[in-house]
Amino acid sequence: MEKIWLKHYPAGVPAEIDINEFRSIGDLFDKSVKLYGPRKAYINMDKAITYAELERLSAAFGSYCQSVLKLPKGARIALMMPNLLQYPVCLYGALRAGYTVVNCNPLYTERELEHQLKDSGAEAIVIVENFARVLENVVARTPVKHVLVTQLGDMLDFPKRMIVNIVVKHVKKMVPPWHIAHAVELRDALIEGGRFPLQPVEVGHEDIAFLQYTGGTTGVSKGAMLTHRNIIANLQQAHAWIKPFIRDEEIIITALPLYHIFALTANCLTFFKIGATNVLITNPRDIPGFVKEIGKYPFTTITGVNTLFNAMVNNPDFANIDLSQLRLTLGGGMAVQRAVAERWKEITGVTLIEAYGLTETSPAATMNPVDMEEYNGSIGLPISSTEVVIRDDDGKDLKLGEAGELCVRGPQVMKGYWNRPEETAKVIMADGFLRTGDVAVMDDSGYIKIVDRKKDMILVSGFNVYPNEIEDVLALHPGVLESAAVGVPDPKTGEAVKIYVVKKDPELTEASLLEHCRANLTAYKVPRHIAFRNELPKTNVGKILRRQLRDEKA
Repeated sequence: MEKIWLKHYPAGVPAEIDINEFRSIGDLFDKSVKLYGPRKAYINMDKAITYAELERLSAAFGSYCQSVLKLPKGARIALMMPNLLQYPVCLYGALRAGYTVVNCNPLYTERELEHQLKDSGAEAIVIVENFARVLENVVARTPVKHVLVTQLGDMLDFPKRMIVNIVVKHVKKMVPPWHIAHAVELRDALIEGGRFPLQPVEVGHEDIAFLQYTGGTTGVSKGAMLTHRNIIANLQQAHAWIKPFIRDEEIIITALPLYHIFALTANCLTFFKIGATNVLITNPRDIPGFVKEIGKYPFTTITGVNTLFNAMVNNPDFANIDLSQLRLTLGGGMAVQRAVAERWKEITGVTLIEAYGLTETSPAATMNPVDMEEYNGSIGLPISSTEVVIRDDDGKDLKLGEAGELCVRGPQVMKGYWNRPEETAKVIMADGFLRTGDVAVMDDSGYIKIVDRKKDMILVSGFNVYPNEIEDVLALHPGVLESAAVGVPDPKTGEAVKIYVVKKDPELTEASLLEHCRANLTAYKVPRHIAFRNELPKTNVGKILRRQLRDEKA
């Protein structure tokens, strides 16, 4: 295969990356701490912790898991929190101690959380108490033996710590009552763990760093096994790509949640390598508050999804903040819309660079050159050490310009799905190429455009929503005979969930369906549109034709 894209790489970007620079994420952590100890590593709610402070705190967490909880190497530790300083403390502590991190969306319903904890075999979880009620109701049915609880403001200085926690709990009443008998406060665990030295653990490229959950054709959420090799490769690839734009002491805005693979690799890990400061935004949905917060910092880089950038350019205060240091804007997770990219460039003077990836590719697979002057509507070129081919349904390579399934091979491609070899075999071909499920074309310069989605997956604000999961939940409603979920265009979220329902109970209402869905699905998966039908279109073997429903105008 001729890598035609290499001829169009930006100046200074290598064809291959050095995956052996770091033995593990812990090795990268140690080297960055030695280089950048006094620098601010993460900031949240005006509180900063330095690289050196993070080293001490993460060691205390790792030591607590080793010496107090007695967790063996490879044990799975779940983290369930928004962007807070507690996240990098627990993340690096777990990885340095040889554990596997299982990221959990804090907005999971009981059903979703129970599945992920059981499937992963997580023995411990760190959770913000705002969501502890959900855990309380399922923890007895999971392998979790150790629960560490933290409050939103626990890493802040006094008196702000006390003020934030009181306001959240007693004024805004954002913490439902909960009781988990054996729960330990994270702050106490860090104190106790600090009494023990962090025991060295031999962690190598093939050890699993993350079980990063994603959906699939079966509708069952599966854990993508992302090894230290996968993650190191992808952060090395990202760094090689953006290196020409990097200066000393970068400040990056991290609004996307760190439990999502995009922000986890691109922001949290890649920028840790270069001694940057990550400004963690806990609630980016509050756009006025978000814009006010980022206005405090002369930030140089920001990543996001199209919906975030769209909200920012439509906020009247955004154009008034100091954007003089901004040099790099990266969009991913969902398609960037031309109108948003053009408006962004008009306000900031910086091109919105689109990248593409999947949970299964850690996530980056392709990216536009960071020095391009205008939005081009493509997902860019295959990044360093990455091969891309366009294949037909039989797995045969197609010619340039022909539409087929985008397939990716490289060191960032996952090891496979946790305990699901059959599902792994469906997506990783014999020659190592990963089927992405996206239909694309490649031009004679190596630039790739997504033209369709082979999968029925729905992409809501950068989050994957799988129709089978929605339909499985709907099937639990006694008033539903059958259903189909599809994605429809949405001006704010890119796509939204629409369901078509055949009633078993003639009295079934939209309100009843929505109440049922909200009780069993994270908010972004809840249908925005409901249509009742007497019957659904099917193949001659009875399979519901989602595509036909998706193509309906009404």
